[in-house]
Amino acid sequence: MAGHGPLRALDERLGRAVASGGLPAGPAEFLADLGNTAVALPVLAAAVVWSLWRGRRDARQRADDGAAPPRWWLPPLAAALIAAAVPALVVPLKLWLARPGPAAMAGAPDGFYPSGHAATAAVLYGLAALLLYRGRRPAPGRRRVGPAVAAGLVLLDAGVGTGLVRRGYHWPLDVLGSWCLAGVLLALWWAVCDRWAAGGLRSAAAGGAPVDTTSP
Repeated sequence: MAGHGPLRALDERLGRAVASGGLPAGPAEFLADLGNTAVALPVLAAAVVWSLWRGRRDARQRADDGAAPPRWWLPPLAAALIAAAVPALVVPLKLWLARPGPAAMAGAPDGFYPSGHAATAAVLYGLAALLLYRGRRPAPGRRRVGPAVAAGLVLLDAGVGTGLVRRGYHWPLDVLGSWCLAGVLLALWWAVCDRWAAGGLRSAAAGGAPVDTTSP
């Protein structure tokens, strides 16, 4: 385990190597700060508001066309609930594992695994990107947008994680554990919206017409 198992010594050696690496302190601090709730939450909130507006507008248009009303409110609602679940999951894990932090965090209470900043960045920015991607109408070239968005999120998360380790706020496995948790939460959002929200993600990703999943 990251807290007390055989990987701990290797993880801490890697963390010290990154902390003494070549990334300047200023950019590292900036990247680490992108994991603050005060930064990531407004980004997700803007995406939720846009998704609500876009979903409501599309629902009215479909109703005018005689189509079944979609559950346009489900993706932003699910995003808000999953965002709220991040601290509800991270804090108990920190208390349970009680992993000591790097030397720069000496004096702080134990409980550094998983990283709350890394989880916040991965989940909140990931949800914002998924909401915006899902809300776009099918168009030529949409298949090229998905990989570009995914690559951007990977680079962003890698930057946040590197900044946290470089500044001595977390060990590498603290960040890796948060990414694993984020993957589960984002996959859960995808599954819920794909199953119960109209205009499923499968048809959107394929560039086809939205499919009404509200009917049996």
